[in-house]
Amino acid sequence: MTFDPYLHFQGNCRDAMQAYHQIFGGNLQMMSYAEAPDAPPDSAGSDRIMHATLLVEGRMLLGADFPPGMTGDPQQAVSVSFTAASVDTARQAFGRLAQGGAVIMEFAPTFWSDGFGMVKDRFGTHWMVSAPWRQG
Repeated sequence: MTFDPYLHFQGNCRDAMQAYHQIFGGNLQMMSYAEAPDAPPDSAGSDRIMHATLLVEGRMLLGADFPPGMTGDPQQAVSVSFTAASVDTARQAFGRLAQGGAVIMEFAPTFWSDGFGMVKDRFGTHWMVSAPWRQG
């Protein structure tokens, strides 16, 4: 069993998921509302994303835009936690996520990790970026 984050966007899911693909790599697949079988009339011409999957090392980051005509709050009070394989990889990911966003906690050593930081990216997603956890 796994739990995978599913992020909700207000029309910028395509841009967000493409940015995450550039940062984390992996395989990105997206389907717009218009591409859905039997799309209802209000969705037939929409380029908003109905479903996106970014698969990285067996883990998924999922996302979608709210349907055309529907409003909703993008992710709030939730953070996506990313633990990198090294301090350098974590620092680089943190820096790229911070571009155009807001740093909540600068990336720095902590008592549990050689590097940890928190950021809200330009798409409104909160991230907790960690280097590998310290042992003992």
